[in-house]
Amino acid sequence: MTTLHEVRVPDIGDIKSVEVIDILVKPGDQVRIEDPLLTLESDKATMDIPSPAAGVIREIKVGVGDKVAEGTFILVLEETAGVAPPKTIAPAAPPAPQQAPVKPEPEPVRELFTPRPPPAAPGGAITVGGSRTAQAHASPSVRKFARELGVDLGLVTGSGRKGRILKEDVMAFTKAVMSGQHVFASARSGVMPEIPAIDFSRFGPIHTQPLTRIRILGGQNLVRSWSSAPQVTHFEEGDITDLEALRKERTNEMKPGVKLTLLAFLIKAAVAALGKFPEFNASLDPGGETLIYKDYFHIGFAVNTDTGLMVPVIRDVDQKGIPAIAEELMDLSAKARSRRIRPDEMQGGCFTISSLGHIGGTGFTPIVNTPEVAILGISRAAMKPVYNDGGFQPRLILPLSLSYDHRVIDGVAAAEFARFLGNSLKDPGRFLI
Repeated sequence: MTTLHEVRVPDIGDIKSVEVIDILVKPGDQVRIEDPLLTLESDKATMDIPSPAAGVIREIKVGVGDKVAEGTFILVLEETAGVAPPKTIAPAAPPAPQQAPVKPEPEPVRELFTPRPPPAAPGGAITVGGSRTAQAHASPSVRKFARELGVDLGLVTGSGRKGRILKEDVMAFTKAVMSGQHVFASARSGVMPEIPAIDFSRFGPIHTQPLTRIRILGGQNLVRSWSSAPQVTHFEEGDITDLEALRKERTNEMKPGVKLTLLAFLIKAAVAALGKFPEFNASLDPGGETLIYKDYFHIGFAVNTDTGLMVPVIRDVDQKGIPAIAEELMDLSAKARSRRIRPDEMQGGCFTISSLGHIGGTGFTPIVNTPEVAILGISRAAMKPVYNDGGFQPRLILPLSLSYDHRVIDGVAAAEFARFLGNSLKDPGRFLI
């Protein structure tokens, strides 16, 4: 007996509209439960929509490029009893390079100063987009129109409400450039010169590979963060000898399949530090004149995936114990690596931890995940001789790298935060009680 089933987009968080970038099945394909049907792309991640049951695809209701939301009817599945044989799906081709980078529209992002119309250039010529930190505020249709014309929206001044860039603004910009009236801002205005195109094949054999969509969007976010926030990194060390002994002792108390990692303890310790130093648990408003303190503690952690770096967020960490945090770490990491994580599971972070301890290194300078104001980097712990009570003792020392937005946090505050965190790790009871 078979049953026709209308497959719809499941809960994807608070995203109202997301684009279909790939359809992984066609009518007549047999699928198993949880097989990917199509791929959606938000500003922060791509996600596969899994099949809710085994069966045969009868009809597809959407196409590549369509905008969908929770509940959108995407295809008709003829359910069958039992499990259908596996289907072979060619891997999704990487997205083709675009003429101009697409500037995503994630959560409100802080700017160095409020964009304002640039002054007119001498001789009646016009200068557009003189500020490197100006954020392109435009609809998807305007972005697509700009890409087709090869226009960088960062150079266009919007005339719409709250500076929104309209299609007419893009057309006016293009006309000004073609007529010679447009004058690009000089280096004196803070705009970095473009990197010239180089034909590397002149020097030897080459081959190319397009970046994944996640890496493109992630790269744009990093550039925006680095260029809009003056960042400093403070280095500290934490003695985790006793903490590591506690971790090994508690490992056997975890649920089957749940691994108790050092990161779970670090996340809990970070919340204790954020509670003592609330300016680290804050964000600047877009105008850069008001500090927004957050009365909640949502901690992000970096996950390396095949398609690029993702930052899932564990919510309300202050209300959770170490076992619950460890379990959620594993769950969100698995979702990120399998591209099944929802956009809302990567939003709302207050503070981020990036751990390279499993790889190595003695320190690095992580980039602040704006609009957050600080990020903690973790390198590999190593045994070191520490002088105490008249002699040297072997202690397990963890390198800490704290990067912060210097507009919000001073060097003294950063040093005190890092020292408090290091002392907490040395005495786990300070943050576990």
